[in-house]
Amino acid sequence: MAVMNYAAAAAMTKNETLAKNDILAARNAFLKYDLAEQAALLVKMPLSEAIAILHEIPLRHVQTLLDRLDEMDEEVCMRHLANGLGLICSEAEPAGHYLKNSVFSHVRERIGWIVGLALLGIVSGLIISHYEDTLSQLVLLAIYMPVIAAAGGNTGSQAATLVVRALAMEEIHCRDWAKVLWKEFRVALIMAAVLATVIVGRVMLFSDSTVLPVGMALSDIAFAIGIAISLQVVLSTAVGGVLPLIARACKLDPAVLVSPVLASVVDISGMIIYFKTVNTLLGLS
Repeated sequence: MAVMNYAAAAAMTKNETLAKNDILAARNAFLKYDLAEQAALLVKMPLSEAIAILHEIPLRHVQTLLDRLDEMDEEVCMRHLANGLGLICSEAEPAGHYLKNSVFSHVRERIGWIVGLALLGIVSGLIISHYEDTLSQLVLLAIYMPVIAAAGGNTGSQAATLVVRALAMEEIHCRDWAKVLWKEFRVALIMAAVLATVIVGRVMLFSDSTVLPVGMALSDIAFAIGIAISLQVVLSTAVGGVLPLIARACKLDPAVLVSPVLASVVDISGMIIYFKTVNTLLGLS
């Protein structure tokens, strides 16, 4: 068995060496062409092969090639290559050169989502006003409203950032949505448990039980807030993991879409989860 394992490992290493040698040979042949011919070849080559070759080329030359593709009006090819190489990292990158583009081109790229989602944010205010009686009965709940929103936003953003990067590096594809969701769900359960423990401890140790309504225990309030933040973390992480895949499937740029949409979804869902959970567990009207 040990001999078989060694042979398998040796064969795998040999195959990887051959693949690496093939890429280097293709790189050397590619560099024999002039700049214009190299750019034309990148347009015609399969994306995975082009990215593999560009990984073996100095970054300065890669950037020159990407600029040449942009000048050739091959914006889609240029962006796919840049994403695959992990070179597009900005929150919203309009077509063309960042510094050369006008301010209005940047605004046009971003303003639609920002205005629309800002108007959607009014929903959060309506939810809070709807539960005004709950807050008046138990003022302590108001202290932890920002914690719920921040926890959901932070965990969702982490998941979204990792998935966007994995998409750019072609480590995952849209068809892998179930695998991504399952992984992020398991990650979220662990983070939710840790965060809920911290928040429950914070409520128990640093809250004044003398101001609570008659018949209501501080431990019950801490438990309700812990459950609410756990649900919010799980939901936000799952949404953050899947949202970039949805954007890519709809032919939208995940880097532009994900953060503002996620922020709005997390704000609205966070308030609903928070008030529904504490009302149910604490018996508030």
